Amino acid sequence: MTEKMNVESFNLDHTKVVAPYVRLVGITEGQNGDKIHKYDIRFKQPNQNHMKMDALHSIEHLMAENIRNHMDNVIDISPMGCQTGFYLAVLNHEDYDEIIETLEKTFKDVLEAEEVPACNEVQCGWAANHSLEGAKELAQEMLDQIETWKDVFGEE
Repeated sequence: MTEKMNVESFNLDHTKVVAPYVRLVGITEGQNGDKIHKYDIRFKQPNQNHMKMDALHSIEHLMAENIRNHMDNVIDISPMGCQTGFYLAVLNHEDYDEIIETLEKTFKDVLEAEEVPACNEVQCGWAANHSLEGAKELAQEMLDQIETWKDVFGEE
């Protein structure tokens, strides 16, 4: 077994997980008792597939904007460098099932979108690199497999 590392995902055996899934990564408690819950929202199977950058970029914009219509506690939603998923950070919210419901609503919003929000040079650092259709395909793939989201390691 390898030495435990500081980054939680570096301690996860990526050969054992079965995407797509939504996994609670950890809970960080602040000095005043506030808790940040961090989730791994895995779209693609690690080391076998990844999201195309333009689709990832667009679904990032769409999720970041739309998830806040369904939940007030969102701190951040950000892509993984490996292009297989996103991290979601929420404040003082312990209801995993509500996270699942919120993500479902957010992905449905993506499917209904007519444009990528903030897809311009003023609001985005790489405005030319977007794909609304690619984002919709990713959202549909996730929704098509919603029954697997709670099963991180697949059926045993």
